[in-house]
Amino acid sequence: MEIISNPTHSEIKKAAKALKDGHLVAFPTETVYGLGADSTNEKAISQIYSVKGRPIDHPLIVHISSTNLLDNWAIDVPEFAIKLAREFWPGPMTLILKRSELASDFITGGQESVGLRVPDQSVALGLLNEFGKLGGFGIAAPSANRFGAVSPTTAEAVVGELGSFLQTEDLILDGGHTEVGVESSIIDCTKDYPVLLRPGAITTEMIENTTGLKIPFNQEKSEIRTSGLLQSHYSPKAKVVIDETAEPGDGFIALANIPTQPGLLDWHLLRILKSMQGFYMVRLGRVMKKG
Repeated sequence: MEIISNPTHSEIKKAAKALKDGHLVAFPTETVYGLGADSTNEKAISQIYSVKGRPIDHPLIVHISSTNLLDNWAIDVPEFAIKLAREFWPGPMTLILKRSELASDFITGGQESVGLRVPDQSVALGLLNEFGKLGGFGIAAPSANRFGAVSPTTAEAVVGELGSFLQTEDLILDGGHTEVGVESSIIDCTKDYPVLLRPGAITTEMIENTTGLKIPFNQEKSEIRTSGLLQSHYSPKAKVVIDETAEPGDGFIALANIPTQPGLLDWHLLRILKSMQGFYMVRLGRVMKKG
């Protein structure tokens, strides 16, 4: 494994060649660091799953360099998806679309849809462009961490998570701290209207304003498997505990399996933290004084 800090153009070309040769390259995007492989190379993709400890039926997001490459990977792209792509790409948004023949089962998890995005980060775009010059169609890149752990926002975090799992020929491109710091918004575009599957920097309001379509408030649960939707995702290792005695009227937020203590207000936000490990209890301030 080689770490390249502030990569030059020639070093980015070297990384693109490594991808074309079937190796892995971790690189920064504007959201988090991704662990990249050639999206059409099944052996290289299997290495991603192995390094991350990721379930093999959990699909990967394909990164492309331009909206113009959308048709390589997707078919029957709806007009509202094109509007979203024009408005927010490059940017922290992934679109789920009906897949083309190029999107193999080892990318989609056997589903008939594929996740695509154009990152807004100079190293990432440089890598994608150089990879394209070598005949590459896209880079599959889930977050560069072990499956279920918090996604890395620095190259140092990538080394800490994956350093012992990467091979000698693999590379890490150090482009500094990521700008957004949370994963891309994932929008299902396989229906007649957009469905926000994973929240991120692109909000429901932004989606509705761009498409002119209303996202149903009470959506049916999506059948599509995609990154970040399992309960084990993004699990921090730290514990947070209250440092004073909770009093009646205090608000309480905790994991779903931790009962609300007597006299405390259950704010019904447990679902937000359902996928996080450990114990979380936050004093939000006295909102009601009893007696």
